[in-house]
Amino acid sequence: MYFDHDSIVPPNPIIFSFGPLTLRWYGLLIVTGVFLAVFVSGRECKKKGIDPELPIELAGIGMPICIIGARLYFILFNNLGYYLQNPGRIFAITEGGLAIHGGIIAAFLFGRWYLKRKNVPFLPMLDIASVGFFIGQMLGRFGNFMNQEAFGRAINAPTLDAQREFLTGLFIPEFIVNGMFIRGSYHHPTFLYEVLWNTVGLLIAVFILRRLSKLLVGEIAAFYAIWYSAGRFFIEALRTDSLMLGPFRVAQVISVATVVAVSGFVVARRKKEKEMVFYATFNLVAYNKEKLRREKKAQKLKKKGRA
Repeated sequence: MYFDHDSIVPPNPIIFSFGPLTLRWYGLLIVTGVFLAVFVSGRECKKKGIDPELPIELAGIGMPICIIGARLYFILFNNLGYYLQNPGRIFAITEGGLAIHGGIIAAFLFGRWYLKRKNVPFLPMLDIASVGFFIGQMLGRFGNFMNQEAFGRAINAPTLDAQREFLTGLFIPEFIVNGMFIRGSYHHPTFLYEVLWNTVGLLIAVFILRRLSKLLVGEIAAFYAIWYSAGRFFIEALRTDSLMLGPFRVAQVISVATVVAVSGFVVARRKKEKEMVFYATFNLVAYNKEKLRREKKAQKLKKKGRA
């Protein structure tokens, strides 16, 4: 059956405009993702004896920092010379150019610094935040879809009808199939592949890992880093807009490095860790009491040694 591909209207990235005010789907979805991540994290914090307002603080202060990190990462690996010659373009983020790895790195560094100031252990909070990362990234990728960005290469098929048939054969909703008709060809919906991969990761983290009695604090975050990186490595191979480092795709290099480094951290820590703190039973109040008890005990032993 013949399909009129030229009749497809691409997604409109703008919800509405009123004078100088423009509301875009990308921004709305990012904000919604952050809101849901904060809400879910706050509920888990309450269960763990952590101030449920802490995720709001982290998001409120950390979000601009993450945007800056995502932008600087993109500029560094995209075309640094161009931006140095045209510094005004550095701030043109409404035209695209945010790299998620830069945002994650910025979030990690900021979170470590801020939690130290608040006297909250980093690894349990990182476990909680990792679930929020899954949620935020899933909604953010739909923002990419509305902008018709972060898509894959053209589907390898002899005709447009065959390309469309490949997508419909994946049981993808029609509006996504239509949205993947870009520049005269149907493309792999890599944004959707990543959404589905992260959805599975989210379900594993929430309904399996959080319930394991022998999972150490920090290992849900480790799972997030490994799971996301593994999926991103293969999905990145399909994309057409990859940041490059010579002949290599930067996202794939970072993904491999992350899997190796985090896996090594998990194995080494389990071999060396003396005081095992398990996520399932972690509570900040009890943790602080036990920490204080150990510190007092260490001080007594130190005094005895001097005597």
